[in-house]
This record gives sequence, C-alpha cells and structure tokens, in this order.
Amino acid sequence: MHPTETTPASQPLEVKIKLDIEHAVVEDDPRTWSNVRKNAILFIISGASMIAGLCANIQNPANAQIEQQLHASPGQISLSLSLFIIVQGNFPVIWSAVSEIKGRKVVYLLSVSLFTVGSVVVAVSKTIGLLIGMRAIQAAGSSAVITIGAATLADIFEPHQRGTMMGVYYSAPLLGPSLGPIIGGALTQGVSWRAVFWFLVIWGGVMFSTFLFLFKDTFRKERSLTYQNVLKRRIQDRKLMRAEQAAQSEEKPVSEEGGEGQPTPKDVEAQSMVVSAAAIKEVKLSFADVHPFPPYLRILSRKNNVAILIPSGLLFAFSFSITYTCARTLALYYNYNALKTGLVLLSYGIGNLIGSILGGWWSDRTLARLKAANGGMRLHSTKIAMWWLPPSIVGYAWVCQERVHISAICVMLFLTGFFSIWIYASTLAYIVDANTGQSSSAVATNSSFRGVFAFVAAEIAVPLQDTMGDGGLYTLWACVMLIGELMILLVLYKGKQWRQASIEKEKGSG
Repeated sequence: MHPTETTPASQPLEVKIKLDIEHAVVEDDPRTWSNVRKNAILFIISGASMIAGLCANIQNPANAQIEQQLHASPGQISLSLSLFIIVQGNFPVIWSAVSEIKGRKVVYLLSVSLFTVGSVVVAVSKTIGLLIGMRAIQAAGSSAVITIGAATLADIFEPHQRGTMMGVYYSAPLLGPSLGPIIGGALTQGVSWRAVFWFLVIWGGVMFSTFLFLFKDTFRKERSLTYQNVLKRRIQDRKLMRAEQAAQSEEKPVSEEGGEGQPTPKDVEAQSMVVSAAAIKEVKLSFADVHPFPPYLRILSRKNNVAILIPSGLLFAFSFSITYTCARTLALYYNYNALKTGLVLLSYGIGNLIGSILGGWWSDRTLARLKAANGGMRLHSTKIAMWWLPPSIVGYAWVCQERVHISAICVMLFLTGFFSIWIYASTLAYIVDANTGQSSSAVATNSSFRGVFAFVAAEIAVPLQDTMGDGGLYTLWACVMLIGELMILLVLYKGKQWRQASIEKEKGSG
C-alpha cells in the first residue's frame, strides 16, 4: 500500500470536531501548562482562600474584649458576625461578573486590597459602628477568592481532574473554622483583640504580593460564555448603529445601490452572531460592561442548578451552625476557654480536610469509571457518604445533649465534618461541570445560596439550641440533611434531562 492512499480507518480523522466553549482554541492555553505551574496556582489560591474561612471565625474569641472596650451590646456583636456572613455570601456575584470581563488576576488584586484595607481600619477602630462597617468591607474583599478560585481551577484543569483539585483547594478554607478560634484566642489572650486583625492585615499583604508577582492570569476570553454574550451585544449594537446612520443618510438609499450596500437594522438583527478572534481583539470591554445579574439569573433558570444549589447551601449552613453552637456548648457546660474550644473544633476541621481531599478524588474516580461505562455523573460518588451523614449528626446531637466525655464529641465532630464535605466536594465540582463557560457565575451563585442559608442558620441557632437542646436541634438537622440528600439524588437521575432541556430553550430564545 502506498503512503498516499486513503483507508477507511483514516477517514474519521478528517471529520471536523466540534469543541465546546471550554475547549475553544486559545493562545497560551492554561490547560497545557506544566503540572508545576498548575500546582503552584493551586497552592496560591488555596492559601488566599484561607482568608475567607479564618476571617469569619477569628473574631469569636475576641468578642468579650471588643464588647468591653468599644462599649458594644451583644446585639451589635451579633450583627458584626451576621452581616459579615451575608455580605461574604452575596458579594461574589459582582466579583464573578468582573472576572468574566476583566480576568481573574484583576479581581484577586482588587479584592485582597479591599480586604487588607478593611482589616487595617477594623484594627484601629474606636467605635463599634466603624468596626461593623469595616467588617462588611472585609467580607466583600474576602469573598472573591473562594468563588473565583474554583473558576481558576476550571480554567486550568480538565473536568476529570477537577474533583480532586477542588477537594484539595477547598480543604484550605475549611480549616478556617477550626484554626480561627485557636489563632484568635491565642492573640487575644496574649496581646489584645486588635492583634487579631493586624494578623489578617499581614496575611492580606502577603497574598497581595503573591498574586501581583507570582500569579499568571488563567482567564481566556474565548472560553467565557459571559464575555462572549457581552461581546456579541456590543458588536450587534455597533452594526445596528451603522445601519441606522446609513438609512438616515441624505445620500442614495441602500436599495438603489444594487442590494450590495449597507444592511438595514432588520438585516443585522436577523444575523447569526459568530464572534471571530479578530473581533475579540478589536472590541475592548470595560467595567461598564459588567452586569452581574443576567449571568446569576441564567444559572437559576436551570432546574438542575437550583436543585443542587439548595443542598449545597444547607451543607454550608449546617457546617456554620455546628461550629457556632459547639463553641457555645463547650463554654457553658465544659467550662472551656477560647483556646481549648478551638482545639476541640480542630477535629471538625481535620474531618473536613480529609473528607474534602478523599471525596474529591473519589468523585473523579467515579466520573472516569462511569464515562468508561457509557456515561454518568460524578454525583454518584456522594452515595457512599449519604448513608453515614445523618447518623453521624444524630450521634453528635446526643453525645452533646448527654454531656459525655469530650473525646466522644471530638469523634462525632470528625465524622460529621468528613461526610458533609465529602458530599459538598462533589456538588461543587458538579456545579462547575454543569455550567460550561460560566463556571465563575455558577460558583458565585452557589456562594450566594451558602451565605443566605448560613445567615438564617446563625440567626436561629441559639434560640433553637436554648429551646430544643443540642439533641433536638441536631436531630432536626439530620432530617434537613436527609432532605438535601434526596434533592441530590433527584439531580442525579433527572439533572441531565433538565440540563439538556434548558440548553435547548436557551438556544431557542437566543
């Protein structure tokens, strides 16, 4: 056989492969970077994401000193915590929209700067009002990395790798609820409550320098659905404006040019918009093009997204509630100070850390196995943890209620942390995978759900704990988690159908 002959086996190579937006051809493709560079980026964003976890809990041991020195009421202290949670949960919607227009690095630098400035002002505050306001600024600044970080991982890793990497990445902020009370307690007892926030200033400064000098932007315009939609609108508006100017011109009408002249506005509106690489370079988008709510609403328009976002929010609310109420139980019934409380809560953080890494790895392994067997979803990996999470929560409920030895509480904290984050790691990876080209917006929407649910959990936790005790409260939480698990199973078996229907509807309306 001569080399020039064509065999049937070689013919499929000539078929044009249609790539999804995540695999559009780009210059300096982040997914082709070396593993060393990818792991360095993972390390940087993981370190920065600890800001979010630390900042939310590090204040707790200092609350008594703040209340005394700033003449604050318990309600004002509570407001400083609740307001932080709600802002941190919802501000990522804005950061996400900016990152899909101007890139990831700009957002990292702006947000960490905002966080650092807020921390400085909190550290020198003389009034509780200023502290509350600046804690909200801190929350806005700390909220970006936890959301944009997941989008950065989607930029550099293929879907079959994301579960493991999401697990590693998300383990860092999960240590915050455990390390925060330890660091906060040590600094408050050894120096003062202001030292807590100077520590955050130093951390913010280190991360700003790291992003400025060591981080290379992973964002590519060609792979952002949000950017493409805004760009199409700008090009469409430009063509319409030119068409209207031509139609209103005092020169010869377009029809007299033999049909080869300028198009009319209706002609332009009817055209199918395909954005070329040249157009991307020609049209420059600015902050004025940032519209955070259309991408947010687009995510919520899909039933599979809503059905997975609710259990995701419930898992985070549970995590916030258990660390908050456990600290209170240890102080009231075990007479533990802030430092001892932090050490006990470290067992929950260690469970989170191990569960996040193992859960992410198992999620990728499950996805690869199911794809090899004719398709499937990574949410199958959550089934193994679903069996054990509600019983672990009930176990925690009653060891606390019966005031048993502290070692039993540590064991149950570890188990609840391990199984809850095992499930969460897969839901987060699914949210990214199921929203091709808009991973940042999807994770920001997830963050918004988490913030709202955690805010509600923070407001009702203490009244319910006082009324029902730990036994009743966390038996109730076990039931809520069971409902969340049923919703995940619903997405597992109906999500693909819902997602495809939503995509077809979006194409029809587009």
